[in-house]
Amino acid sequence: MAKPTPHDALIYIMVIMSAADRMMTDNELAKMGDIIKTLPVFADYDTDDLMAAAAQCTTILQEDDGLDQILDSAFEVLPKKLHETAYALAVEVAAADLHLEQEELRLLQILRDRFNLDRLACAAIERGAKARHQTL
Repeated sequence: MAKPTPHDALIYIMVIMSAADRMMTDNELAKMGDIIKTLPVFADYDTDDLMAAAAQCTTILQEDDGLDQILDSAFEVLPKKLHETAYALAVEVAAADLHLEQEELRLLQILRDRFNLDRLACAAIERGAKARHQTL
């Protein structure tokens, strides 16, 4: 696998979260698009590269150790200051459907462990996402 860019790694994290429950919903895909269009971390990202990054992620996921490859490469290429950002993006994608499946919860746990994230920081990220996605 070619070494992804930090932008690719963040996209991979969003894609694996969307695919965790084996259903990439329209809400999740829309959320990924909104994130890429609006967040400062993607300010200099060429959105023309999005489909290629998502396709590359899907190809890697089909390999026997695909998930581990993606997580290892994300850990390698993302600076430590973006580890919480990666987790926050995963939470946003997971929250887009207003319901988290067991597979999504498990992937969030894997991300917390892989990035060695503080539990309180993760709880704050999760609570913020819940508040943003709340409906009447």
